[in-house]
Amino acid sequence: MEPYGYTFRALGGPCTLRIYGRSESACAAAADAVQAEVLRIERKYSRYRDDSVVSRINGLAGSDVGIEVDDETAGLLDYADAAYAQSDGLFDITSGVLRRAWDFRSGRVPEQAQIQELLQLVGWHRVKWDRPRIKLPLPEMQLDFGGFGKEYAADRAAAILRRHGIEHGLVDLSGDLVLVGPHPDGSPWRVGIQHPRDTARAMAVVDLEAGAVAGSGDYERYFEQDGKRYCHILNPMTGWPVGELSAVSVIASQCLVAGTATTIAMLKEKDGKAWLGNLGLPWIAAHRDGTVTGSIDHRSAARMDYRPGESSDAWRAAIKQTMSSR
Repeated sequence: MEPYGYTFRALGGPCTLRIYGRSESACAAAADAVQAEVLRIERKYSRYRDDSVVSRINGLAGSDVGIEVDDETAGLLDYADAAYAQSDGLFDITSGVLRRAWDFRSGRVPEQAQIQELLQLVGWHRVKWDRPRIKLPLPEMQLDFGGFGKEYAADRAAAILRRHGIEHGLVDLSGDLVLVGPHPDGSPWRVGIQHPRDTARAMAVVDLEAGAVAGSGDYERYFEQDGKRYCHILNPMTGWPVGELSAVSVIASQCLVAGTATTIAMLKEKDGKAWLGNLGLPWIAAHRDGTVTGSIDHRSAARMDYRPGESSDAWRAAIKQTMSSR
């Protein structure tokens, strides 16, 4: 039995589904539902749309009233709050304003004074979040769900497939993967993890029956100046790009968790590997000098058994709440 394949574009990139089902029509219906769900999430949370929830929140920055949000958005804000605490303040959804200084199309390194001015608007601890009402206390403060929106959409896509009776399939949203069971014969999916400098080869290959794989790296949006690479992953405390690791990939039960973990590891720089080790999830990282390390064997294909990490109770509770909000 061969899977049916479907492609569409959303969230700024290509999306691919590979689905085994009872019939072609059943698979097509499931794929249509997935596409509708991913596009719904994009419409609801894109910072590029004036009518999105995020834009409405940002539009009331500086207001004493703020805005009440629905349960789904509240779940995501609770998740962002827990991830902020889990990362010691490095995973911060208010840091998007730093884009005003860092234009990766222009290839220009901003002045420290410009960064310093924007840092006054950064800090989740400044936000007044009292479910279901959120207030951004300073004019021009912003929230940006771009750091986890695609991963949340991937998990939602997998949930939609299961709701349609799909027990074997794969969701790929621009490289963020969720596996909905193995192939019908029980064999695992073979997943290649991209090398940050050599796109022609994989940094590692793993065999997975279920779970999710996500990655972060300095190869997605960047420019180079005077031999130094400046990437889009910005430290919310300094306002400057990360520089220790080139790429991190993590395997977890949910893509949301895997993606957040990779971003936090990148932001933690030299402490990122130790943080991942304590989290207890399979991971692999490439360093700027080209070396590759991690609990995932990068020398040969390996069948991986993922286990929930020893993350904080608050983070686990936030994950459960977020995934049950729809």
